[in-house]
Amino acid sequence: MSYTNGLDKPSDYFSTKLYTGNGSTNAITGVGFQPDWVWIKNRPDARDHQIYDSVRGTTKVIGSDRTSAEATVSNGLTAFGSDGFTVGADSNVNDNGDSHVAWNWLASNTTASNTQGDITSTVSANTTSGFSIVSYTGTGSTATVGHGLGVQPDLIILKARDRSDNWWVYHKGLSDPSTKAILLNSANAEFSPGTSAFNTSTFSSSVFGILTDSASNASGEDYIAYCMNEKKGFSKFGSYEGNGSTDGTFVYMGFKPAMIIYKRASDGTNNWSIFDNKRDPHNEIDAQLNPNISDAEGTSLRGDFVSNGWKIRTSSGSVNNSGSTYIYMAFAENPFVTSGGIPTTAR
Repeated sequence: MSYTNGLDKPSDYFSTKLYTGNGSTNAITGVGFQPDWVWIKNRPDARDHQIYDSVRGTTKVIGSDRTSAEATVSNGLTAFGSDGFTVGADSNVNDNGDSHVAWNWLASNTTASNTQGDITSTVSANTTSGFSIVSYTGTGSTATVGHGLGVQPDLIILKARDRSDNWWVYHKGLSDPSTKAILLNSANAEFSPGTSAFNTSTFSSSVFGILTDSASNASGEDYIAYCMNEKKGFSKFGSYEGNGSTDGTFVYMGFKPAMIIYKRASDGTNNWSIFDNKRDPHNEIDAQLNPNISDAEGTSLRGDFVSNGWKIRTSSGSVNNSGSTYIYMAFAENPFVTSGGIPTTAR
């Protein structure tokens, strides 16, 4: 089993960082790289999720739990550093004495103009880890946008920057990704949109397609898309079926997870959920945050992170309803077996 280009060490590309707010300027280090996408959540308080990226630039924030347009917060995330980032006094990212979690991804630490699509995009892409950040301006006409991955995306999370609109998610684990959609800011299951943000018929190794819906392509308005493709030993974008038992489904990923985001997709109304190995350094996994709501962190038993995946240990309908299909995105702490043949042990 072989992993290429440094993915024996997933923490070079994704890292969860916990820190305590000081209510003033706060330089957060120990991420392990200069992040391009930083997603921050205050843990003890009901505050919005805060999403920043290097393509839109510092102080530009969007909340995953809101439909609101991008805002400029001068004392939010103010700098991306070589080993982390700096936040100002904004209480959403630096409330004095509060614990915060930041999930960090590395793109390329630079941007390039991409002319492979009908619309010229600005892209920061990391083809090693399968992650790109794409900014573009809509035309109001069906079009394609270059994503920079070199392979067709398995996941796209897209948001209008200038207007109040939903977060649209393309995920290969949906029952029919060509006709179904799901929203990051909603607890609702997948649905068949009358008008979709995406034109999946034109997805390719170089571009993704967009239709004329204002969520993705209003004339003159700006958009941001986070695009990913699966990388062996680092990331997994899939689906599983619940069994309704406390001896729950085992989800094979080929690595020990560092982070999982999942959603009941086929039916029912259940929140998205995030779990990670820093807020829960030991099994059982139960420290829960929800991307679509601003609630404080809660505890809800979900299962164990094991050497090659995730073992669910609850019959809760939000994660293991019998016969329901769930989609997930997961990032690795360690691959199951490294390129040198060294196995990963369970926690």
